[in-house]
Amino acid sequence: MYERLTESLETCPMVRRGEYHYFINPVSDGIPVVEPALLREIGRAMVRIMDLERIDMIVVAEAMGIHIGTTLSLMTDIPLNVVRKRRYDLPGECAVHQTTGYSKGELYINGLSPGMRVVIVDDVLSTGGTMKAILGALAFIGVEVVDVCVAIRRGTPDIGRPYKYLVEIEVTDCVKVIGHGP
Repeated sequence: MYERLTESLETCPMVRRGEYHYFINPVSDGIPVVEPALLREIGRAMVRIMDLERIDMIVVAEAMGIHIGTTLSLMTDIPLNVVRKRRYDLPGECAVHQTTGYSKGELYINGLSPGMRVVIVDDVLSTGGTMKAILGALAFIGVEVVDVCVAIRRGTPDIGRPYKYLVEIEVTDCVKVIGHGP
């Protein structure tokens, strides 16, 4: 199951940032190259396991959720909304403070309004910091989050609601796929 994703993870290089073991992978970093077959595998899997009925928008976080969200948008004809790292000062813009295991900063949501039904997709869920921040901001706006799905789960982060994932990994001096989602 998820052969391309598993292979890309179990053969990827590693770097350390302080005490954090960081894996370098096409899904999570866009390098060394993102193969179309890998994106199709992820897109097909997400379409199969997510609730996409009556969804107004696919929401992704910049930057590494974009290619997964774009793939899903092209497969489903559901529009894409990118939570950006840059402020645009558009009417209704919502600022989101996010903290992860290796970074912190501001994200900005535009183009969503109360009552919209969305799904959130992303590359990796490890600390849950970014996802919790986005979920909180969407709740503040009045957006209904129908489903959340990530390609890779690292550890067992609690984001305050159920979510789906394709593969679960363990990271030491290498990446090992230790489980699969639904």
